[in-house]
Amino acid sequence: MTTDAAAAPDWEKRFRAPRVSLPDWAEDAPDRSLFVSNVTGTYELYAWDRASGRQRQVTDRPNGTTDGVLTPDGEAIWWFSDTDGDEFGVWMRQPFDGGEDEPAVPGLAPSYPAGLAIGRDGSAVIGRSTDEDGTTVHLVREPGGDPVEIYRHRESAGVGDLSHDGTLIALEHTEHGDAMHSALRVVRPDGSTVAELDDTEGGTKELGLTVLGFAPVAGDTRLLVGHQRRGRWEPMIWDPVAGTETALPVDLPGDVGAEWYPDGSALLIEHEFEARSELWRYEPGASGPVRVETPAGTVSSATARPDGTVEYLWSSAAEPPVVRSTSGAVVLDPPGAKAPPSVPVEDVWVDGPGGRVHALVQRPATGEGPFPTVFEIHGGPTWHDSDAFASGPAAWVDHGFAVVRVNYRGSTGYGREWTDALKHRVGLIELEDIAAVREWSVASGLADPQRLVLAGGSWGGYLTLLGLGTQPDAWALGLAAVPVADYVTAYHDEMEALKAMDRTLLGGTPEEVPERFEASSPLTYVDAVRAPVYISAGVNDPRCPIRQVENYVDRLAARGAVHEVYRYDAGHGSLVVEERIKQVRLELEFALKHLGGGAVAGTAG
Repeated sequence: MTTDAAAAPDWEKRFRAPRVSLPDWAEDAPDRSLFVSNVTGTYELYAWDRASGRQRQVTDRPNGTTDGVLTPDGEAIWWFSDTDGDEFGVWMRQPFDGGEDEPAVPGLAPSYPAGLAIGRDGSAVIGRSTDEDGTTVHLVREPGGDPVEIYRHRESAGVGDLSHDGTLIALEHTEHGDAMHSALRVVRPDGSTVAELDDTEGGTKELGLTVLGFAPVAGDTRLLVGHQRRGRWEPMIWDPVAGTETALPVDLPGDVGAEWYPDGSALLIEHEFEARSELWRYEPGASGPVRVETPAGTVSSATARPDGTVEYLWSSAAEPPVVRSTSGAVVLDPPGAKAPPSVPVEDVWVDGPGGRVHALVQRPATGEGPFPTVFEIHGGPTWHDSDAFASGPAAWVDHGFAVVRVNYRGSTGYGREWTDALKHRVGLIELEDIAAVREWSVASGLADPQRLVLAGGSWGGYLTLLGLGTQPDAWALGLAAVPVADYVTAYHDEMEALKAMDRTLLGGTPEEVPERFEASSPLTYVDAVRAPVYISAGVNDPRCPIRQVENYVDRLAARGAVHEVYRYDAGHGSLVVEERIKQVRLELEFALKHLGGGAVAGTAG
């Protein structure tokens, strides 16, 4: 393996290239910002004083840190401290200019986080989730003060936002038992209810709501919320005090989100459609939104600044991410070598059993097909692949593979019915869509049918193992990262919020609907797997816990199936750059060994 960074292959350079997230900024001190960067080789939080230009590293932990929030006055940073990626921990507090970390709420025991909102008066609303208590929400009146419980329920819930004056708290909850579709409740600091908004009708109607934010103006009780009443996500304004709802004439296809401009005079609209995204500005009362110009590709996140400019994190499959401003400037440019570009994506639409399936295809820049082809399946499942820069797929393209990414039923961005379609026949429905695209890839001449690789992480890793067992003749190789492998054991070991999601997807617990868990579990089909299998797993993963992975591996080993397992000391993935490179290299080596081909770039022999 090469050790000279300048001589490293492009695929490694893409991972090592310094990256930054879109900087968040303090509401009452907009020159004070917080962002995430991998500049040290591990993703950590950084404070940035825009007035002086000073930047400093806030956190420094072996497995990285990405969850942090600025107080409205910009005087302090709250960051979440877990243990080696297990997502179970406490909020810590550090002065913006540096200093000792201290527990932000000493009276709260460790938990999984369930939302956080910090007030201008020093108060904070903290959401917690534990296996024992379900969800609880607590209010602290001042930094370091004693927490007071204001909400408790067995089902999953979370803190949405705190009003400008701190008198209203917006909560998302699933007390009706449908973890995919939240209802909203606005309460006062004493926990008393101000108003409810529920589009599920007691669980008989599958429509969700989400908190987008209170108006950022003193005395303004309007709450921006997302709803699905017209078959997709779109914003409306709800005033829980006045009891009014205001629909917005934002008639764009696909899913639409929004946030307030800092003075509350307009909304920044974030629009996702067919794997691309764009920005719009809408002023309440206007006939429609006005386009905010951004390049074609994907806007991963965006924010409006007090001067009216918009900052956004943009990339495309071919071009690396950059934080830009509508003023034309690059907002935050980390030092160091830039990531080499990759190849653009092609859009493919294939008729599937549940409707037209959208897939994104990247093919090597040189050579003629058919190519060895990796079906890189996204996680979630409520997520989607987009025309955005991704170092993993680019590494496969560099090694002569075509890459296909499928936005199967369950994916977001194609309407509510598409997202909600996978209930009860979980996993099997997604694989039907993947199979339709796989058939197209072979018939079109893109993919070599003898060298088809099924791969993915998290839910994509789950679909990989399930696909290898239910479609054993279709795949030459499987690469599963942090997967669900034994659904029943995974359910009993995973974090409480994911138990609620599984009950929603499958219609109950393993004891209540055992036949559904059995039909959707990769372990059920493990003895049918014929392809070589590579599995990587984090030993501290609370989402796809290690015990259920070991159960699956033991079954492979018992019959002498070709497999390799890599276990690493982190949670649901790694925030350490070299660890991520190692994992991709191991996957490349496994694939090239079993499919035939040269050495992995950057590795001797």
